[in-house]
Amino acid sequence: QVQLAESGGGLVQPGGSLRLSCAASGIIFSINRMGWYRQAPGRQRELVAVLTSGSSTNYADSVKGRFTISREDVKNTVYLQMNSLNAEDTAVYYCNAEIYGRVGLRNYWGQGTQVTVSS
Repeated sequence: QVQLAESGGGLVQPGGSLRLSCAASGIIFSINRMGWYRQAPGRQRELVAVLTSGSSTNYADSVKGRFTISREDVKNTVYLQMNSLNAEDTAVYYCNAEIYGRVGLRNYWGQGTQVTVSS
């Protein structure tokens, strides 16, 4: 059973920074891509950033230049460094990964971590 565990959310003031982490556990043969999505109240879930196994990245326009996604393959962990946060970044952030495990290639989601930007 593959699981994704997120950490690092919380309350931060406008202009501040947070780093989210997401660790994949279980029987994992390979990971195609790992990334982050977010969902604000009353809005659809949206892509924030994704990192493929070939180190290709894709960012939402709203976070370019402020957020950085990175990956530590030996730990099956993806990070999201978030700088210059503003109120529009307030949302539940979800880790997402496409993982090849015992049951084949599957798409997995974490349980979500709340990020609140407020003074």
